[in-house]
Amino acid sequence: MKNIFKTFIAAILVTGLATSCDEDQDLMLVQPQASFEIISPLSGASVVLNPAETSNPALTLVWEDMDYTSPTEVTYTVEVQANGGDWSAPLAVATTTNTYIVIDAATLNQAALDANLPPFTEAGLDVRIKSTIGDPATQAAYSNVITYLVTSFSNDLPRLAVVGAHQDWNPADANVPELASAGFGETNYEGYVWLDGEYKFLMPDAAGAYAWGNTDYGDDGTFTGMLKETDEVNALASTAGYYLLRANTGLLTYTAQLTNWGVIGSATASTTGGDGWGADADMTYDPATKKWTITMDLAAAEIKFRANDDWGLNYGDNGADGSAEEGGANIVVPAAGNYTITLDLSNPREYTYTLQQN
Repeated sequence: MKNIFKTFIAAILVTGLATSCDEDQDLMLVQPQASFEIISPLSGASVVLNPAETSNPALTLVWEDMDYTSPTEVTYTVEVQANGGDWSAPLAVATTTNTYIVIDAATLNQAALDANLPPFTEAGLDVRIKSTIGDPATQAAYSNVITYLVTSFSNDLPRLAVVGAHQDWNPADANVPELASAGFGETNYEGYVWLDGEYKFLMPDAAGAYAWGNTDYGDDGTFTGMLKETDEVNALASTAGYYLLRANTGLLTYTAQLTNWGVIGSATASTTGGDGWGADADMTYDPATKKWTITMDLAAAEIKFRANDDWGLNYGDNGADGSAEEGGANIVVPAAGNYTITLDLSNPREYTYTLQQN
């Protein structure tokens, strides 16, 4: 009986070993090829991304099927990095089980920014396809690498620095005053800067940093509002003060308007006289905070901000949201009382104000 039992156990072990060997042989058959190829696009293709068209296709990838030598579902992951990297930390952009994928502009733009590509500048994004099987993913194999030239965008408006005597000619200063473009692809910049003497405009480099050696603009020597890039002279603010600067690097023009700000409106009548719309209550500029302020009594009525006691340059609020728009709607003062009023023009094209009841 013992011999029969031993023979039975031995048969089970032999069968188990045979089955195990068969499974090992099956697993060994699931092996990736050395590589597979991206068919489209070709390396060197390019795209300019537009923030107004974020849902549009921006990159359509097509690649060869990865052969694992055994029928199995393959998962493909699109990976990217800044051109020239070592793939030590690739960014996964999208995953599919197809051998093609369409990536929209919003997704590609975010990938480019995450890879530290400079916005508004054409830069190379290395792209490859990673293939895996199973869950968890195993047997990784990689396609060839293509370089896709991407001009990405940022929600931050393009900037232009104003360097000069007002900040000791130091472009690397973290607080260097800036002008902001009107939008994507626009060359007209504006912003408010305290000036005292000579100055010029300086473009950022591809990484967004300001340094001498970057493109800079000065006056063409006629002091008639014309910019020049080569052999220029410094622009000049002969009177120290708070200026609205506008520069157009496409048209090569600029203007500098000295401004002093005040509050006007029916809410100010008890201070300024009449119906409140005839004269301003002058505000004071604080160079430490870069804001204009005044503390005064206001009625439950309306106000606006204007420069130089004139309506040629004034700000209101079109959305009653604390943002100041040039020529905007009258600002409603909700209740009578004593207020500290602040106008902040230090962030170019994103001007704000506050009414703080005391």
